Amino acid sequence: MQSFEYCSPTEIIFGKGAENKAPEKIKKYGGTRVMLVYGGNSAKSSGLLDRVKDILTDGGLEFTEIGGVKPNPRLSLCYEGIKKALDFKADFFLALGGGSVIDTTKAIAIGVANPETDIWDFWSGKKTPECTMPMGSILTISAAGSETSDSAVITNEETGKKAGINTPLNRPEFAIMNPELTYTLPRYQIACGITDIIMHTLERYFAHEEDNHFTDRVAEELIKNVVKYGRAALISRKDYVAMSELMWCGSVSHNGFTGLGRSRDFAAHKLGHELSGRFDVAHGASLATMWPSWARYVYQDNPERFAQYAENVWGVNSGTAEERARAGIRMTEEFFKEIKMPTCFSELGIGVQDDAVLEQLADMCTSGGTKKVAVFHPMDKADCLAIYKMANH
Repeated sequence: MQSFEYCSPTEIIFGKGAENKAPEKIKKYGGTRVMLVYGGNSAKSSGLLDRVKDILTDGGLEFTEIGGVKPNPRLSLCYEGIKKALDFKADFFLALGGGSVIDTTKAIAIGVANPETDIWDFWSGKKTPECTMPMGSILTISAAGSETSDSAVITNEETGKKAGINTPLNRPEFAIMNPELTYTLPRYQIACGITDIIMHTLERYFAHEEDNHFTDRVAEELIKNVVKYGRAALISRKDYVAMSELMWCGSVSHNGFTGLGRSRDFAAHKLGHELSGRFDVAHGASLATMWPSWARYVYQDNPERFAQYAENVWGVNSGTAEERARAGIRMTEEFFKEIKMPTCFSELGIGVQDDAVLEQLADMCTSGGTKKVAVFHPMDKADCLAIYKMANH
């Protein structure tokens, strides 16, 4: 194993009926006045929102609420939430939803703790946050892993820029995880979640560091598990075993454990974020769109690594390293297609783009061509443009 530092302090409350423990856990971390953050119609129509409100009320907690979080969560709603929370004097923040809701809650918590600072200064890299407010989550979508991660991604709708920050401050105090709360998800959201979980693992797996054998095995087995139970979940959304496996894999994929001793690449995320920011497409779909083109562009930097992935995840055990590498990329792409995820721009639903748009995407991805992104193959503007062109069909 290579050297690493690791701390994942989020308390996990997993299983049927876990949401009933929310008041107990909120009080454990000092909460008395709660801001409840949620998305849209699904939380209301399923009855979950009212049930959680009743749980908070029965638990003796005062609360206010803000809803309307959308995929690719908007900065403007974060501003609204910060103002409302300050007026209410909230001392704890509870996310009810998936990654977008949790990331919005993280941003609001940081904003309330730093009321004199525009939070976009943190997300744009102008400033570094040094404090936040305590928060937890009741997870309803297995995908982003934000319930245990140190990251949060927000979209500035005025500029179209989607940006994330990584800081230990983003680690929630607790994550309540009841797989039954994911039973009502549409098939497309489940497929996007499956993709996101796999990609959070692959973005750590493809690195040049060697001799992290246990970390490799964890990552490989997690992906195989998600493929197996993802297929089962798409057949039956009320398969508790399948949905529970996806939920736990989603957290482990993004809490840092699958990448110990390795650098974080996140090339497909960087490329995909620009698609989400410009076209407002689903995050998981943007990743499936960009990863095959990225992989084909960079695999020759370390074909042995891609060959290992092909063998240990997809069972490809014949041919040269380059042949196995290409087969692993192809089989990953075929799995995305199997679960109805897009692998190019036309399948993503944005159509073939002209060269000017591709230039703009590459420009945004590299901050006007001033920096390289990712680490497996550091990408300058020309690299990003080439990869976008490969996906542009």
